Amino acid sequence: MRVALLGDVHANADALEAVLYSAAGERVDALLITGDLVGYYFYPGAVMELLSPWRTYAVRGNHEAMLSRCRNETGFLSEVSRRYGSGIQVALSELAVSALDALCDLPHPLSLELDARRILLCHGAPCDIDTYVYPDSDLATVDLQAAKEYDLVVTGHTHYPMHRAIGAKTFLVNPGSVGQPRNRQPGAHWALYDTDSGEVSFRRESYDYSRLQAEARRRHPELPYLADVLGRT
Repeated sequence: MRVALLGDVHANADALEAVLYSAAGERVDALLITGDLVGYYFYPGAVMELLSPWRTYAVRGNHEAMLSRCRNETGFLSEVSRRYGSGIQVALSELAVSALDALCDLPHPLSLELDARRILLCHGAPCDIDTYVYPDSDLATVDLQAAKEYDLVVTGHTHYPMHRAIGAKTFLVNPGSVGQPRNRQPGAHWALYDTDSGEVSFRRESYDYSRLQAEARRRHPELPYLADVLGRT
């Protein structure tokens, strides 16, 4: 079975479209998504539509957690918008109630088995959505004891690709960010996992992010990072 690992899409539909086009060419059977489908950028409806034909397993990210809280706290929505831009506001305005409910009700973490491979899907760390596990993090400081029961642990949140061993048989993988890479390699990042061989290969798709940069600058001149990070090298 061929599985696409992806996350941190952040309502960047152009980047997701590039990833899914490549995944289709690779005959991918299912998507494993580490959360943060929304937030930062402005096309959550298109993202949900692109994902709808696929067999998908997903977990809640910190931006889905913020989305849930913002549905009930106007003051918190204002705080989020000041810090991260209007991505959450756009999701609240654009998405149907059923789509919002689906995003807010995503589990964390998610344990599954595909072709006898035990997989744990999470956003930050298995025990905490907001824990950052970077490629150079000291894994001794992260509670990963339960993760050693799995063949593969897939995480996101940092927007940095990573492949590390936990114990004798478990691999910890972050596929990087589809929608907002922070590793100074522009493009849409994801990874391909083969359940037969256990191999993970990292991928980066080129796409034209100039439209999104222009929209970010138009909407949020006070937050230049939103546009600049897309092309940073």
